[in-house]
Amino acid sequence: MPHAIVHLMRHGEVHNPDGVLYGRLPGFHLSERGYRMADRLGEYFGAQRDAGAAIVHLVASPLLRAQETAAPTAAALGLEIETDERVIEAENHFEGLRVNRRELLHPRHWPHLVNPLRPSWGEPYAAQVSRVMAAVHQARETAVARAGAGAEAVIVSHQLPIWSTRLAAEGRRLAHDPRKRECTLTSVTSLLFDDAGRLVGVTYREPAADLLVGASTTPGA
Repeated sequence: MPHAIVHLMRHGEVHNPDGVLYGRLPGFHLSERGYRMADRLGEYFGAQRDAGAAIVHLVASPLLRAQETAAPTAAALGLEIETDERVIEAENHFEGLRVNRRELLHPRHWPHLVNPLRPSWGEPYAAQVSRVMAAVHQARETAVARAGAGAEAVIVSHQLPIWSTRLAAEGRRLAHDPRKRECTLTSVTSLLFDDAGRLVGVTYREPAADLLVGASTTPGA
């Protein structure tokens, strides 16, 4: 059994009728489907706890959609939601816009498209990994301090920071095709640590997979 596990949960579907890239904009709350997804994850982690998992620490991004997603898990586990700015969505030049071919071809955006490997249109992938992993290690330490070996923590974050962190954890290149991210709404990417705090494994689950059919695919960043 791993000495500690930190679960990175992506938020649920967002109410976004205009289909914009919402990024860090305030006021974007969950859709009706998103609330059902959040409830499903609360049931999932509650069942894990009932089966013996020592899930003792819950963290969420400050953005509304993450806080709303975390709420049912907090209720199911009897935990307070601790907010951490380090697991917030990535910065993005296109925030608030409908990102399509016509928009991308506008000359005002060209300076931000010169380096997709960084990427030049937003927060560098490496910077996202650095801040999320710092939050992960703090969550791991807090969980172990509360429950000892086998302790678990949950962090509710966003697709791109979670996916970038997983790529780094698995030793893969950070530059990627956004269409190929394995990080669906309310998916759970789990980081497994040994007793020395070394990352020794990554697992991935989709507890709300049946609710993904027909869900919005507009990314946050």
